[in-house]
Amino acid sequence: MQLMVNNVIRELTALPDLRKANVDLTAVATQTAFIEYYRWLTYLLLLILDLLICLAVCLGMAKQSRWLLIMIMAFVVLSVILSWASLGASLATAVGTSDFCVSPDKLIVNQTKDFISADVAHYYLFCSPNLPNPFQQSLTICQRSLTTMQIQIQGLLQFSVPTFPTAERDLLGIQRLLNTSEFNLHQLTALLDCRGLHKDYLDALMGVCYDGVEGLLYLALFSLLAASALSAMLCAIFRVWTLLGRRDKEYDDIDEEDPFNPQAQRRRSNIHSFCSYTSSTGSQASIHPPPQAAASVLPAPEYMNQSMLFGGSPRYENVPLIGRGSPPPSYTPGMRTAYLTMTEAQIRHFGRDFQV
Repeated sequence: MQLMVNNVIRELTALPDLRKANVDLTAVATQTAFIEYYRWLTYLLLLILDLLICLAVCLGMAKQSRWLLIMIMAFVVLSVILSWASLGASLATAVGTSDFCVSPDKLIVNQTKDFISADVAHYYLFCSPNLPNPFQQSLTICQRSLTTMQIQIQGLLQFSVPTFPTAERDLLGIQRLLNTSEFNLHQLTALLDCRGLHKDYLDALMGVCYDGVEGLLYLALFSLLAASALSAMLCAIFRVWTLLGRRDKEYDDIDEEDPFNPQAQRRRSNIHSFCSYTSSTGSQASIHPPPQAAASVLPAPEYMNQSMLFGGSPRYENVPLIGRGSPPPSYTPGMRTAYLTMTEAQIRHFGRDFQV
């Protein structure tokens, strides 16, 4: 029995010390989850920033505001820099992960060659039926030694107890110890089996090399599209800025004498003065009718002669248009008479802007 115990101790001691290859995978998973959370938050904030920039660009183009466009350009440049930075980070991580996924088995063997033999590493990495179990011989010797000791204890209990009754307690204690050792040996055999560890290894490779790399490529694609869209948006903003500058230059080149110039304040003042004058002279014309000579200078328009068709109504804007391409002006006969009887001094005062 002492010889069998020495055999078990020798075989268990010859097993590789796997404690040197101990890696806290729980800490690695926790750190990865922590980084992933902040990565998700960063990309979410970047997406919100891009949406706000798009809304601000639409608002700036609608209002044609220069200061708003300047502020938008600053944020667009910042977002473009962040998008290109995220694209570089995603591509760098994807390339590094892809390099690992090309040959992960070789990398693990090289990293563990100092404290784990190559046959043990290949046994767990490939778990092929064609590969021999490197622990099988030691486990078999231990199992045989324990079985031999169990047989010897059974023989001692059968033949020695009747002669030495006091030895029964010691023999039963040794038997219980052998049963516990055999149970632990079965557990060790199950733990050293490659199937469980190999399945976890394949699941980890699938998560990193397929789902992980695919997610990184989607992130890189998002960053590329965002950077391209923002670059195009920046070009559009520069184009709008150029058009706004050209429009202001065209407004500066408009002739002040142009009757369609919205900035011609002189014309609006003349219109106001003329209307005030005609409104005051219209009442005077109703009391003192103009001489016939002045009325005969310019014949009445054709549409005025048609007023008798409508009962002589003085509202000439309701008279049908005959031979004209625009509606008649809204003024009374007194206003027209006062205009026709303007003196030379009045013409010099108001100008010839309203002369027929």
